[in-house]
Amino acid sequence: MATLNKVTLIGYLGHDPEMRSTAAGDAVAHLAVATTETWKDKSSGEKKEATEWHRVVLYRKLAEIAGQYLKKGSLVYLEGRLQTRKWTGKDDIDRYTTEIIADDMRMLGARPAASDASNEDNAPAAPQHARQPQARYEYEDDAIPF
Repeated sequence: MATLNKVTLIGYLGHDPEMRSTAAGDAVAHLAVATTETWKDKSSGEKKEATEWHRVVLYRKLAEIAGQYLKKGSLVYLEGRLQTRKWTGKDDIDRYTTEIIADDMRMLGARPAASDASNEDNAPAAPQHARQPQARYEYEDDAIPF
């Protein structure tokens, strides 16, 4: 039987993307994305909510786009897969981190307003949709669908 490792999120960024580069020079963006569930408590009748924080990692061109256009509070749609990695802390204890490796991102909500009218005409349009290519290293400067 086939298996499936797929995650779909719509949430808000808790902080600006943290940008890094790999040893090969590829861009890497780390996001903290919050999703909130709300419900009405049956016994008390009061409204309850719970927020879950998700670690999300983007690579290459998708990371560059996130770094350029996403800010704290941005509403974003993400698709990807779960991945757990093992690392050793400063205290020499093995630790595990589970992250979402995103290969599709869509910026939701309104585009940011330009600071003045002169910038409006010259500012590049923010892409509303970006998808990471499936082949890891075949990506060069292909057009990103907008």
